[in-house]
This record gives sequence, C-alpha cells and structure tokens, in this order.
Amino acid sequence: MKVPLLDLKAQYMAIKAEIDASVAEVMESQQFILGPPVQKCEQAIAQYSGCAYGVGVSSGTDALLVCLMAEGIGPGDEVITTPYTFFATAGSIARVGAKPVFVDIDPASYNLDPAQIEAKITPHTRAIIPVHLYGQMADMDAVMRVAEKHQLVVIEDAAQAIGAEHKGRRAGSIGQYGCFSFFPSKNLGAAGDGGMVVTGDARRAEKLIRLRAHGSQPKYYHQVIGGNFRLDSLQAAVVLAKLRHLDAWTSARQHNASRYNRLFAETGLPIAEGAQPSASKAGSPSLVLPRIVTDRHIFNQYVIRVAHRDALRAALREKGVGTEIYYPVPLHLQECFSYLGYRAGAFPESESAATETLALPIYPELSETQAKYVVQCIAEVLSARA
Repeated sequence: MKVPLLDLKAQYMAIKAEIDASVAEVMESQQFILGPPVQKCEQAIAQYSGCAYGVGVSSGTDALLVCLMAEGIGPGDEVITTPYTFFATAGSIARVGAKPVFVDIDPASYNLDPAQIEAKITPHTRAIIPVHLYGQMADMDAVMRVAEKHQLVVIEDAAQAIGAEHKGRRAGSIGQYGCFSFFPSKNLGAAGDGGMVVTGDARRAEKLIRLRAHGSQPKYYHQVIGGNFRLDSLQAAVVLAKLRHLDAWTSARQHNASRYNRLFAETGLPIAEGAQPSASKAGSPSLVLPRIVTDRHIFNQYVIRVAHRDALRAALREKGVGTEIYYPVPLHLQECFSYLGYRAGAFPESESAATETLALPIYPELSETQAKYVVQCIAEVLSARA
C-alpha cells in the first residue's frame, strides 16, 4: 500500500468546482495584483483569527520580514526566537541585519520555552518571535508577560497554526503581529506562495500596506523603502475558496490524530505522550506521541518521537509510507549561522528533537485503512528492534 505524506490531489478533487470557479473569476477580471479577492481574503483571515486587520503578502517568509521592517529592526538589534523551526524564522531576522538569539524548546510542545527568554534579553533586544509549531500554540501568556515587562514587540510565527486556539484566543491575535503562510502543504494552502499578516493595530496595518508595495503611498511616492511583498489575486481567490472548508478539515485532522493515538495504544508498544527528555535515553519508551498543550490543536503535522528515527523512516519508505523530518538540523547548527558562535550542545532539547522526531501522514482525507497500515508498519519495525 502507498500512503503519501500529503495528498493535495484528493483535496482539490473534492472542491474542484469551487476552486476552478474562483480562479476563472480572476482570469475574467484580469486584475491579478491586489485585486478584490485580496481585500476579501484579508478581511476573512483577520476575522477568522480574531484580529481587526489583515494584510496579504507574498509568502509566510515575507510576512515575518515585513513585520521586522515595520518595527525598524535592523543592524545592532537582537530578536529572540527558537532554533527548532523552519529556516525563514531566523533567516528573516538576519536579512534585516539583526541578530537571531536562540532559546531552547519545551519538549512537550516543541515550542519556545518562555522560562528561558528573560536570561537572553539584553539592551539590544527588540522583539520575540514565538513559533506555533506543528499546529499548536506556544505559551503566549508567559511570552507576553516577559515582552510587556521589557517592552518588546511580539511577532507570532503562526505559519503552521491558523485556527489554533488557547484560552479563547487564536494564533496570531495575541502579539503585535501574527504571520501566516499559505504554502500549498499548509492546512490552508494556496496554489503557490502566499501569506498574511494580521494585527489589531491600525497604524501598524497601514505601515505594512505601504511596505509591501515598495514603501509607496501614493503610487510612485516613497517615504520609506519597502519591498515587493504583494499577495496576488489568484492565490487569494484559492485561499478564500478553501477557507470555507478549513474547520471541517481541522476536525478531520483532529479525528485522524485521535485515531492514531488509539491504534498505537492497541499495538502494545511502550508509549508516552510528549515531554520525554529523549526517546533514545535508557528507560524511555520506544514511541512518544504528541502531547496536546493547546485548547485547539489543528495538527498541521502529527509528529512522533523515536530512537533510531532515520532507520524507521527508511523502513517506512520501503513499505510505501511517506514521512518527513521537521527539522533535521536546528538553526544554531546551520552553516550560515556559524558566525553566531553556537556549538553542538547549546540547545539540547532542540538537538534531540532534530534527531528523533518524524511526521506521519495526517491530511484530512487519510482513510482508516491507510492509518492502520501506517501504524502496523511502525509497530512491525519497532517490535523487531525491541
């Protein structure tokens, strides 16, 4: 049996008529840049996220970048974030000339550990970028307490967490900015690159709108230097068509996660939920399942943790099961960040997660038969190793 990590064709075929009609409408209008679908998408995503304003941009990466630019963050400034995230989080900090300062993760959620933030704050610190990884939120209460105490800007990297919720607040609505990605593999994906910044601050929204169009306002008059960060109408139209289905897809992902938990429990394997110091340490279980620490986990990924992860992945590949490693090299050990002076061992939880975590298929259309096959394959491999 073949079980892909993600099946976008299945999603498309289920709503093909809606997508095709939305795209055709844009083609008929020939308004491709910041047209009416972009404005509608901005309003819809802002409302969905519990924010007053949405500003469509060209990607999740550019969402982070334009927020940093809007705050005037640059050379000589420091921004605190996690080393266990997609490259764009820290890459955007470096691109504006600021210094990424890393804080290790909480092993229960794989998100930035707020208890370690304050020790990294210096007179040069300007902002914190917490990442809502895998579909659930960082501890934003604790992050905001530290940020408010030290008057720091908070930019939520919610690229994997649209619709995630905790204590009645949605991802992206708590800090000064929330950044989303519409990369096709996301829970709410476009037909290419796209992104959105949400905010509750009218002044900040106005600045973002100016910066995404080369800093011009009105056209051809530039008080500041911005970039070409515009969301195009075709991508906005696709996102709008899919947004109507997002909550149903989230429910399906949550169902699939619960089913995985049940199926793994039935295998008899030694299992634990999250927060294990390391799956490879003596006495730890052979399989660690996700721990839910957010009221609404949207399961952008379902990530297990095992010793000998790479061998398991290779065996699953042979059996036709698609998987992914998010992320095999934490950012502090990336060659391009060697100038920061970090060494192996600096962030042990991030380094352990990078060698032990594995994402399984969790897309909404995953069938019972496919899920059972995935679990059966994993159980066979781990039992043979026991």
